[in-house]
Amino acid sequence: MIEPILLAIIYSKIKGYKVTPLFKNWAIYPLLTFVIMYMILEVMIFNGNYTFIKYASTFHYFYLLTFLILIIKYKLNISAIIGSIFIFIGTILNKIAISANNGKMPVFPTLSYLTGYAKPDSFIRVNDIHILGSEVTKLKFLTDIIDVGYSVMSIGDICIRVFAFIIVFNTIKVINKTKILKDETRTNSI
Repeated sequence: MIEPILLAIIYSKIKGYKVTPLFKNWAIYPLLTFVIMYMILEVMIFNGNYTFIKYASTFHYFYLLTFLILIIKYKLNISAIIGSIFIFIGTILNKIAISANNGKMPVFPTLSYLTGYAKPDSFIRVNDIHILGSEVTKLKFLTDIIDVGYSVMSIGDICIRVFAFIIVFNTIKVINKTKILKDETRTNSI
């Protein structure tokens, strides 16, 4: 879950925006708290501790809700609508893959085997919606095939992450424009 935030920060820097003002306001910290908690969950999975994996979907839901703070505070209504369309598309794509595969989401780990994130017995031990993909998997291109070493994502998951990217990037953009306006007002009043 940290990838879209890091990509938004990098893209903001490329576009010439200052990123530090983002961290000078409380509104980003609930989101960052959930990102840190998600990273702790990932470390637990790396270490073979699947105790909290059953709460991952609920956790993901609350993670997405923390974006409401940024949306409301910085009036990112259009960005929220565009991002929500991506969430809707991603959710539909994931549901199609799950429906086509008897209510399970096939996963095709490659790099994750090398990093130790996925182990051959992981899918038996976790016993959730995810199963190890095989040659009988239907609509493989919609399943979890994008392996980054610490997570295996689907096209739908990528779409959902686009929402996070859009909100964080536009938050940085608004903060920078607001800061510029404040600086200009301060300069003109002197």
